[in-house]
Amino acid sequence: MKSQCLLQLCTNRNISPLKPAAFICIPGLSMYPISQLCKFCDRQSSSCNGTGSCMSDCDITSVCYSHQDVCVAIWIKNGTGFTVETLCHNPSMSLYGIMLDDYNSSSCVMKEKNSTRGMVHICSCTEEECNDKLLFVPSKCSRSNEVMQWVDESNDFSKDQALVSIILVSLLPLIVMGVLVAVVIHWHCVNRRRQLGKKWESNVKMHKPKAGGLDCRDTCAFMVDDDGSDSSSMHANNLNHNTEPLPIELDLLVGKGRFAQVYKAKLKQSSSAQFETVAVKIFPYEEYASWKNEKDIFFNTDLRHENVLHFLTAEERKAEKQYWLITAFHPIGNLQEYLTRHVISWEELQALSSSLARGVAHLHSDQLASGRPKVPIVHRDLKSSNVLVKNDLTCCICDFGLALCLDSSLSVDDLANSGQVGTARYMAPEVLEARLNLENIESFKQTDIYSMALVMWEMTSRCKTIGEVKDYEPAFGSKVRQNPYVESMKDSDRPDIPDSWLRHQGILAVCTTIKECWDHDPEARLTAHCVATRLAEIEEELDKLSSRSSSAEKIRYEVHIPVTMEIPEEEVKISEIQNIIAADCSVSDKK
Repeated sequence: MKSQCLLQLCTNRNISPLKPAAFICIPGLSMYPISQLCKFCDRQSSSCNGTGSCMSDCDITSVCYSHQDVCVAIWIKNGTGFTVETLCHNPSMSLYGIMLDDYNSSSCVMKEKNSTRGMVHICSCTEEECNDKLLFVPSKCSRSNEVMQWVDESNDFSKDQALVSIILVSLLPLIVMGVLVAVVIHWHCVNRRRQLGKKWESNVKMHKPKAGGLDCRDTCAFMVDDDGSDSSSMHANNLNHNTEPLPIELDLLVGKGRFAQVYKAKLKQSSSAQFETVAVKIFPYEEYASWKNEKDIFFNTDLRHENVLHFLTAEERKAEKQYWLITAFHPIGNLQEYLTRHVISWEELQALSSSLARGVAHLHSDQLASGRPKVPIVHRDLKSSNVLVKNDLTCCICDFGLALCLDSSLSVDDLANSGQVGTARYMAPEVLEARLNLENIESFKQTDIYSMALVMWEMTSRCKTIGEVKDYEPAFGSKVRQNPYVESMKDSDRPDIPDSWLRHQGILAVCTTIKECWDHDPEARLTAHCVATRLAEIEEELDKLSSRSSSAEKIRYEVHIPVTMEIPEEEVKISEIQNIIAADCSVSDKK
């Protein structure tokens, strides 16, 4: 009966019958065990690595020999890996020199012990097959080590934090000093701009320049135009253009030339949703040379002048494969467009021509008004489409793609390599005929004077003071084709100045100046400074004559110049004006 019950137990529960067990057979039941049921395997390799929880991987379950036995598991780490032994054992007896002390537990929690086999992890428990799942809990020593490690790390962190604090305290005076210096510099710049603004407002008259012509100071470089068109200049110049492009949104195509296109654009302000209107001149990648030449000219701070287009910055837009020049925007457009749409008054002719002459004189000058030396610049493509009209109806010169700095270091070969450049319609005869005197840099300025004379003729042709005003035509009008070649311009004379224009004393003086500026002999032409001086004095003298005349003797605006010796008193006065101007110009040229 006992052997049948044992065999039935072993068959049903996969229990090893190798060890005897006490049991009771009850009729109608297979068996009623009275001893512990444990995993029972000799030492075998295990995947347990001694952390967390893991299974013993023992596939034999045994009924313990005595009902006092408990389940035991032993985990050993050796040189090649890990082993696990599971068995039944009486806790009142030592096992490998170890007395079990936690056998009443329901789970098998490993503890590190020193046995006759060396250091082992051993656990014991009383639940059925409880030694199959092994639980590894860090020992007090391990926890202590972890605590010590955390304390060490905290100490290291505290040391690092203290070191950082010492460094920051050491640098604090330098930081404070830097902030103070920056504040002082900013205050100085703001205060300087305010002072210059007040000086500008008190000394400069845009429409009526004083006698002596050029009265613009170096302060022009930092001023915002009265018309507000340059209102974005200060905003843009304070940005760091080397780090990222300006936040610009292109709005409208307003012009197109040989090398680039010009757009009206919006320069967004970073602090708000507002924006400033600017002009963006966009060059394609293949026109890098043109962009670079104009950029280099604009980067010369001595270029800044009220009658020269205000420059903001230049950018290389790699994403768009474009080069940009960002300048002030003038909504009226260029002079050619303005003359096409408008007939101008004598006062407007004065303002436009005088401001153009002042702008050219500033380019050609070898020193600033303060006396500081300046490198002269020649434009080499002066024409009405390269002159912008500002809101106050004064001119500012733009498009410096062909401009040349007349540096004293330039050799004759350098000047010769500059080539025959410009627009054929406005080219001086010596440029058309390739007989420019390369040994004299003044000859380059004289070509600009010739071109300026043609632009002044276009202005005069649209002034209502001349009498009958025809539709706008560029210089030479229909005598040449719309875009003439250099060869076809060589045989051209000069634009016509009808006698009817000369009935007005001021127009007569302006036309006389124009003729002297487009003289075939370059050395006989006036300088830009002389032209600006003459135009200013013409206005001053006419104002004096007008103020001296009574209401019945006011200067007539239409006076036929007589050819007889008997010249009316009023007409003698215009001769006096011309004599005074001629004398002043001769003095100006010697300056």
